[in-house]
Amino acid sequence: MKNKGYFGDYGGLFIPETLSHALNELDSLYLDIKDNANFQEELTNIYKYYVGRPSPLYFAEKYSELVKAKVWFKREDLNHTGAHKINNTVGQALLAKKLGKKRIIAETGAGQHGVATATICAKLGLDCTIYMGETDIKRQELNVFKIGVLGAKVIPVTSGTATLKDALNESIRDWVTNVDDTHYIIGSVTGPHPYPQIVRDFNAIAGKELKDQCINQFKSLPNKIIACVGGGSNAMGVFYPFIDSKDVELIGVEAGGKDKNDVGSASINDGTIGVLHGSKTYILQNTSGEILETSSISAGLDYPGVGPEHSYLSDSKRAKYVKVYDDEALDAFYECSRIEGIIPALETAHAIAYLHKLKELNPKENIVINMSGRGDKDLYSIMNHDK
Repeated sequence: MKNKGYFGDYGGLFIPETLSHALNELDSLYLDIKDNANFQEELTNIYKYYVGRPSPLYFAEKYSELVKAKVWFKREDLNHTGAHKINNTVGQALLAKKLGKKRIIAETGAGQHGVATATICAKLGLDCTIYMGETDIKRQELNVFKIGVLGAKVIPVTSGTATLKDALNESIRDWVTNVDDTHYIIGSVTGPHPYPQIVRDFNAIAGKELKDQCINQFKSLPNKIIACVGGGSNAMGVFYPFIDSKDVELIGVEAGGKDKNDVGSASINDGTIGVLHGSKTYILQNTSGEILETSSISAGLDYPGVGPEHSYLSDSKRAKYVKVYDDEALDAFYECSRIEGIIPALETAHAIAYLHKLKELNPKENIVINMSGRGDKDLYSIMNHDK
């Protein structure tokens, strides 16, 4: 970051004055504690014995035969709670305790961040409230039930499109009102500084492990890393440790929606520069600056913005961002389930679908897909979609 809180021209701190103290306090604590040996030991122990890290790097034999290259899955779906989201919630919950906060709030779309937040709050004895759009509640009933089982409260959000952006709006309103005793665990590399950095750093455990695993398992760094991108936390987690490894191609896959005529949720591919949820980045907006109604079969990618560091990586050409449509992702969901015996999250299915769009692959090429989560949560909505 050339300026504090910025990645090139993107990022910043566009917030109401009432949140300035809380964000400055969080930034100061994080800078003081992130390299502290005791904090890192506590974090590492929870990752190892509670989350189940490191997550394995799996050779996808059938996909390798199919695309004529060596395909690997970084199995974040095998983490406790079934996704990468717990990497961030563990770290932020520990920060919240250091700040003396007793109450945690979070937004969720697909429900995985909500489950991961409720899980670590249960473990650490923190009060937990999750905001979730009513549309997402209907398509993610299993995760809503899980959140309740874990002792957290789900508050339905009915405003706007009743999806992830609206849940984030309500979370911010809550935080403004209750900032003295409440910490907001943002689920992606979005929002005002220092959130994009904090969420990236906690998720980077996946990319750090991946570097070592690649050297151990195939004696080199990968040729390509592919990850789905909504807000962008899972992608940034695996991209970040490889940014200076220029021979590794980084590919982010956004949600294109139903077809090329749909708005979709591909902020980098189809958006323009604006400010959303406290950060300057690419967003989906009309010429008047109003946020567009997005759509995706995947609740976790259905967001009209993207993390500011992704915007920077796109502009600087360090990463490439593409899009995949609903039907392509759904085909990949079934294909992966049937040829590898792994049911992927619909978010991950977007990344898997892009395998079939890669051209002129070399059989010696190593391609890693970050398996951001498992697909149990999506079965109900897919059953209804297929009717």
